Amino acid sequence: MLKLMYITNRPDIAQIAESAGVDRIFVDMEFIGKDARQKGLDTVKCHHTVDDVRAVRNAVASAQVLVRVNPIHDALPDYFSSEDEINAVIEAGADIVMLPYFRTAGEVSRFLGIVNGRAKTMLLLETPEAVENLDEILALPGIDEIHIGLNDLAIGYGRKFMFELLADGTVEQLCFRLRKRGIPFGFGGIASIGKGLLPSEYIIKEHYRLGSGCVILSRSFCDVAKLHHIGMINATFIRGVREIRDLERQCEKHSSFFYENEKELIRLVDNICKGSEG
Repeated sequence: MLKLMYITNRPDIAQIAESAGVDRIFVDMEFIGKDARQKGLDTVKCHHTVDDVRAVRNAVASAQVLVRVNPIHDALPDYFSSEDEINAVIEAGADIVMLPYFRTAGEVSRFLGIVNGRAKTMLLLETPEAVENLDEILALPGIDEIHIGLNDLAIGYGRKFMFELLADGTVEQLCFRLRKRGIPFGFGGIASIGKGLLPSEYIIKEHYRLGSGCVILSRSFCDVAKLHHIGMINATFIRGVREIRDLERQCEKHSSFFYENEKELIRLVDNICKGSEG
């Protein structure tokens, strides 16, 4: 089964997600340079804090706490350095620390050296430069997992729609390289079954075809900013996770439909991109 990850800094929502079967609560501290590079896109920008990490850690019992820190940086006038930031989130209880928006093996090496085995490490592969340097990066010891970030990688490659990278073989090539190295990986995010511009069931089947192990539940899976009743939030998580797990059980039994799914996904992405040109 895919490890499901959900972004929140609210302890009550973390507990609901955990109870529904979400495997990882994702605290998102990244903010440096994010607005500029995502060019006004309606993407998730959280700017969570170390206090949020601690609060979520204290709220959950079995779910792992995943923390996305900022790209490698020196101390800023109003924010501490990568070393201090990573040390702080590990002290606050992070099980997994994620490094976003790296380009070089040097940045990854610095990150791995700071973590130094005190938590699991996850790299967010989301720049064309990182793809170019991937062999050098993968040779570094201490990488526990890699997530392919489709939003920024699509921007970097000049694509109009992030799932073009799934349709054109870019993600498949990266997955093949990661499988060869024996490094667990995941990619992108999904909405609820039947929802999303590209319905999530097509994406989930691709996760299974490509050997992916984790996925982010997107904001549209359960947008707590729009659902103000805690009972509705709870029901949304329970129903949404159950529907994903039901589909996964089909994927485990019937791998024969992956080829047809891949063809249909490519057709849908092509139609979406053509529609955006109008």
